Amino acid sequence: MTHYIQGSRPISDLTSKARAHLRKLAHDLKPILQIGADGVSTPFLESLEEAFNTRELLKVKVLDTADVDRKEAATAIQEAGLGMEVVQVIGRTLVIYRPHPEDPEIELPQ
Repeated sequence: MTHYIQGSRPISDLTSKARAHLRKLAHDLKPILQIGADGVSTPFLESLEEAFNTRELLKVKVLDTADVDRKEAATAIQEAGLGMEVVQVIGRTLVIYRPHPEDPEIELPQ
């Protein structure tokens, strides 16, 4: 099933329905990046930016060795100014969303 995003809705305006939809889509995803001892560093943010070139929704794992906790990591990612929205923090895993700027695939509910 293909999903498309409508219009150019600002990410920060995600409704509870949109968040629930994104959590459902992310359920079966595996974490593709890890936050380790360097925390939310510039190289990590560059890797995260690269990962969003091929997908709009992904999971990131915060390792036990990270110098930040999961909520600090979520805040740092959102405040990085890259247009990413942390949809969910569950355990040591973050679900992050950013629509593709030219060809979005995920359709958010109204």
